Amino acid sequence: MPQIELTPAERREQRAQAHHLDPVVMVGSDGITPNVRKEIDSALNSHGLIKVRVFNDDRAARELMYQQLAAELNAAPIQHIGKLLVLWRPPLEKEKERSANEDRMAGPKDVKVMKYSKRGGQRPEIKTLRVLGNQRLTSGGQIKRAKPKQKSIKKRQSD
Repeated sequence: MPQIELTPAERREQRAQAHHLDPVVMVGSDGITPNVRKEIDSALNSHGLIKVRVFNDDRAARELMYQQLAAELNAAPIQHIGKLLVLWRPPLEKEKERSANEDRMAGPKDVKVMKYSKRGGQRPEIKTLRVLGNQRLTSGGQIKRAKPKQKSIKKRQSD
């Protein structure tokens, strides 16, 4: 698989986003083993932009690892500074589909409600309630349905 080519402006933007990231994968003295490659691949799938720390003092070997990882994992090499390698891969199609379904309503949630006794020495009563997407939990621990959205007077008249 060929590595992704980015313009300098895109690379600069990715470097800026990666500045505050911590290394996700550490490469030890064994180098890039199949397990390390698998971990980097899964991190790229879940995060997209990652930092990899290489515990190797040979700069040429780190540069080779950097180019090798970018080529094998179909990722864009963003930055190699010191012992840190920054790689980026765009999100998969599944991620794009998931973001398209973000307008769906919330599903049911299980909420724990604690009711304290009026007498100070007793334990609080703990109840688990299921709150559906069209319901809300009041401060008193009651479940209420959400009210239908009100239309303005002008919209009601036009319908």
